[in-house]
Amino acid sequence: MTGQAQTQPLPRALEPFLGLAAALREAGIPAAPEQAQAFVTGVGLLGPRSIRDIRRAAHATFGPGPDRAEEFDAIFDAIFLGRSIAAPAMGEAEDLPEAFDAGDFDLMPEGPEEDPSGADATVAERLFARLLTPGDEDAALRSFARAAPGALPRRRSRRSAPGKGRQADPRRAFREMLRRDGEIMELPSRHRRTRQRRILVLVDVSGSMKAGTDGALRLSHALMQAGERVEIFTLGTRLTRVTRALRHRNREQALTLASGLVADWDGGTRLGEALSVFLSVPRFASFARGALAIVVSDGLERGGPEALTSAMHKLDGLAWSVLWLSPLAADPAYRPETGAMRAILPMIDRLGDGSNPVSLAREILAFSKGARA
Repeated sequence: MTGQAQTQPLPRALEPFLGLAAALREAGIPAAPEQAQAFVTGVGLLGPRSIRDIRRAAHATFGPGPDRAEEFDAIFDAIFLGRSIAAPAMGEAEDLPEAFDAGDFDLMPEGPEEDPSGADATVAERLFARLLTPGDEDAALRSFARAAPGALPRRRSRRSAPGKGRQADPRRAFREMLRRDGEIMELPSRHRRTRQRRILVLVDVSGSMKAGTDGALRLSHALMQAGERVEIFTLGTRLTRVTRALRHRNREQALTLASGLVADWDGGTRLGEALSVFLSVPRFASFARGALAIVVSDGLERGGPEALTSAMHKLDGLAWSVLWLSPLAADPAYRPETGAMRAILPMIDRLGDGSNPVSLAREILAFSKGARA
């Protein structure tokens, strides 16, 4: 019996190379399949030593015009570097999100010192670096990392394995018949495998969340080490993907790298706009499809609730479940009072306590074990 060859999954290292072509086409920049193939082949032949060499190969292969070179570079940075994308402020054009390079801190003009953080929500954008501090919840995070692999939600995979199930296993059946001279006592079967659902974490880094941001990212690092597929973004006045930074096993090193990527620490609040930018990038939106989406935010946002409501409606349609963890929910008597939080409450599967890493870990484990199937 001749079996069909199984399709091998693409190596993970090829994903951004192929994703660049798809993102370019999504933005209206021509990117033929032949160009994508030539790009991958050319990079392999050149043996690049830095991301600059890959960028040059991309320009040479796809050949964007001078009028679209800046847009091309922004898409390249989003795909290969995971750099932050600025959320448009109220009244600003939303045609093309701005790419922000966290390496430009030393070029910012010096001025009088002022405290850029505050307890109230604001739409103002303030950009500066911040050093994440270590915490004292190591034992709780280690316990969470041990419990998470068995507790995080799983889904049925398309792959199957030998075992009790509804699907017949003809290969095993034929082998049994050969061993038993054509007789078979029991029809072998197969069952669908399961795999861990993708976990998407969106951390609010605005000024009103300053007291809990460090703890939320420490918990995110523990979740990254324990989970199979975890994506982590920060939301404020900008959208920043910190997944790659938090993949480092050493927590201090991972948090240091993450602190250098995020430029809008303790600044204003544009949750709705930043979340809309996340959903407008096809590669980022795919991270939410079928995922457990965890939003760590107090939901305090100036202005009307329209932007956040629209974005949450789309997120709820993509995600498997939405868990919203707010430091305000530490009070058992807490009830959402802002217009935005009241509007999105029906789209949230659970509103839980997000006041510290221990509470975050407890809420994630409890929700994962009792969430809807």
